[in-house]
Amino acid sequence: MSQHEVLIVDDEASVLDALAQGLQLEGWRCETFERPVALLAKLSRNFTGVVLSDLNMPDMDGLSLLQAVKSIDADIPVILLTGYGDVSIAVQAMQLGAYSFIEKPVNHAELLKVLAQAQEQRRLCLQNRLLSEQLKQSRHGRLQLIGDSPAINQMRSMLDLMLDAPADVLIEGETGSGKELVARYLHDNSARSDHNFVAINCGAIPEQLIESELFGTEACAYTGADKKRIGKFEFANGGTLFLDEIESTPLSVQVRLLRVLEERKVTPLGANHSIALNIRVIAASKTDLEQLSQQGSFRLDLYYRLNLLKVAIAPLRQRLSDIPLLFKHFAIIAASRYHKPYVPLDQPALAILQAHSWPGNVRELRNLAERYVLLGAEAAFIQQGLSLPDTVGSAMGLAERVAFFEQMLIEDALSATKGSIKHTMTALNLPRKTLYDKMRKYGLNRDNFTDDDLSD
Repeated sequence: MSQHEVLIVDDEASVLDALAQGLQLEGWRCETFERPVALLAKLSRNFTGVVLSDLNMPDMDGLSLLQAVKSIDADIPVILLTGYGDVSIAVQAMQLGAYSFIEKPVNHAELLKVLAQAQEQRRLCLQNRLLSEQLKQSRHGRLQLIGDSPAINQMRSMLDLMLDAPADVLIEGETGSGKELVARYLHDNSARSDHNFVAINCGAIPEQLIESELFGTEACAYTGADKKRIGKFEFANGGTLFLDEIESTPLSVQVRLLRVLEERKVTPLGANHSIALNIRVIAASKTDLEQLSQQGSFRLDLYYRLNLLKVAIAPLRQRLSDIPLLFKHFAIIAASRYHKPYVPLDQPALAILQAHSWPGNVRELRNLAERYVLLGAEAAFIQQGLSLPDTVGSAMGLAERVAFFEQMLIEDALSATKGSIKHTMTALNLPRKTLYDKMRKYGLNRDNFTDDDLSD
């Protein structure tokens, strides 16, 4: 079934038939209507295609239909056709959100080009919505781990068995492999998801402060402690405490940490009372804790206490089949964040990625995906130190590069002016209509750049 879908409305049956036949020959899936009301009944926020409408119709004109479509979903592209080249009506249509305005008799090549651009904009819009929903769900206990390799499937199955197990967890994995993501997966999909997930990097806190950070401090417990400080254990009570780089914890603190894990109580510095804990502790290390214990730099009893449930994250070089999925995931997120289109990588480029060793693991791949969205394939691959296949390097011709650069300039101006159309016009020395045309061309919405209280 064609991925191109268009609903066409015109009160003249002969025009409808001609438009539909011409588009169907080009692979478009068409549905025709002689009355706008019948077309509106087919629309919803899940509609995947484009609306093509005559402007002058007896029951409801094209402008009224346009407003009705926008009330269902403001992002559905609507292209208007008219036999009268009225500039004022065309401007009004654009202001109401029409994607394009085409005069009759219709130039078939022009119509196909505009429809294809509108269809691509609709695809990207629905794709970004799906991503936003996935991100929203991940914040409400439905975080997912991306990948379908044997290593990730095995780890996912093991994690699902651990979700509500009443035990602490030890995660081991190389730098950038996703240890905090795995910890969040355990928390967000568990019965503790309604309580705090508290993360602390043990290697990033000075030794003299880590006890206060972990266990809390009573006022006047020591010089400079002028007020009470809630420790991470207490703040995470009922939820999950994630101790990243636990191998960096000083030996003196490891003694207290072991006691808290065993007794499920924490006593703030300077306090005479303890606080009962209902908590799950997830510790993570980028090195082998057992080996460190044998070397005397990590307490063996603490290692055994943490090692009841253990998760080992495979490095990215051992699950190369996950790279296309991960890259697409990160690139779509970046495209949504930076208001840019997502263009999939072709197979030769993906093969280059799968041949790379990825010493920085998933974090390194994510950085490349973001650079790809911001700079394009050629610049991103060069910065990564990868040789781009000739097929990819030539995929973006001069026109595409000019358009890419133009879009970046407009986005930068909109960001700098916080979405002000007037100030963006001044910054780029563009007439209002030209700016609106280019924003529509690149799928830019000023609301993505504006402050709520800003007006033109």
